[in-house]
Amino acid sequence: MTGVTPRRVLVTGGCGFIGSELVQQLLDAGARVTVVDICTYAVSERTVAQIESHPSARVERVDLREIDALRDVLEEVRPERVFHLAAESHVDQSITRPAAFVETNLLGTANLLIVLSELWRGGRLAADFRMVHVSTDEVFGSLALESTDRFTETTPYDPRSPYSASKAGSDHLVRAWYHTWGFPAIVTHSSNNYGPRQYPEKLIPVIVRALAAGDPLPIYGDGRNVRDWIHVSDHARALRLVAEGGEAGGRWCVGAGHELSNLDLVTAICRIFDQREGVAPGTHEARITFVPDRPGHDRRYGIDARALRSLGWRPEVRFEEGLARTVEWYLDHPDYWSVTAAGAREGGSDADDRADDDAGGNDDA
Repeated sequence: MTGVTPRRVLVTGGCGFIGSELVQQLLDAGARVTVVDICTYAVSERTVAQIESHPSARVERVDLREIDALRDVLEEVRPERVFHLAAESHVDQSITRPAAFVETNLLGTANLLIVLSELWRGGRLAADFRMVHVSTDEVFGSLALESTDRFTETTPYDPRSPYSASKAGSDHLVRAWYHTWGFPAIVTHSSNNYGPRQYPEKLIPVIVRALAAGDPLPIYGDGRNVRDWIHVSDHARALRLVAEGGEAGGRWCVGAGHELSNLDLVTAICRIFDQREGVAPGTHEARITFVPDRPGHDRRYGIDARALRSLGWRPEVRFEEGLARTVEWYLDHPDYWSVTAAGAREGGSDADDRADDDAGGNDDA
């Protein structure tokens, strides 16, 4: 990692899946970290406790939709870096309750920009202040399965779900603040994340738990939908890098270049279980069950991360190794999600593990 980790960092959604990994990396690098997170159902109290136990970290349970409470925290902290991961991000839930996504992802981001820009224009933030707005590749729409194209920083926006539309809107707000006032913000677009401590409604933990329980393995549609998978630790390293080495107003696509269909991903997890249990290859695959597809389900996402690589970033976790370690983590921590901050609520499997964590709304990625 190049650059110097700043002393004061604020992370919205820092108790979620991706956010908590980023917070841990920042703390390991010597930063003082304030987490702003409303801590809804998609946040484990165990994650919150782990963060709060660190002498250089604190958690402020603030809703980004409440601008006065947000202003109080930001005026006190006056961060040198802000990583904005707080968002509603579960695609299925955006279809059933879109208003929550509009409120959190648009209003929450607008409030953060309003308060930070007030402090910045008033000379109350560091001269080299940066905000990193963590978005998703889903704002670019869907690629054809037979295509070799990948999303880049210049790909036109074409969101297809209430979730991705709300994220696209928040991206536009961030870029408008840069172009109107020169506010020093950076936007990143990540592919699907995987790793430990992910909320159990997401595809990989859903499949692992189903395999462990002997249940059917649900896959949307024909299972051919393709996603580009990156380990959460590699994503967090990329965010830290662009915060120090990226220019204000820039955009960065973050992906490991490992595209895999949902069916192939589930099959890979089945093979891990076959080997663990010493059974014949294909034994667990027989439990795969195809369920009705999600409305408007995008067929393929793929990331061209050459711009990010030009800064010196490379993914460090090989997918096969990372997936095996992730499966082991879930099997070793079967009760990790038995206690949540706002009560357990588990939905169906969602293959789209986006680049967002929960603070101003409900779901994390």
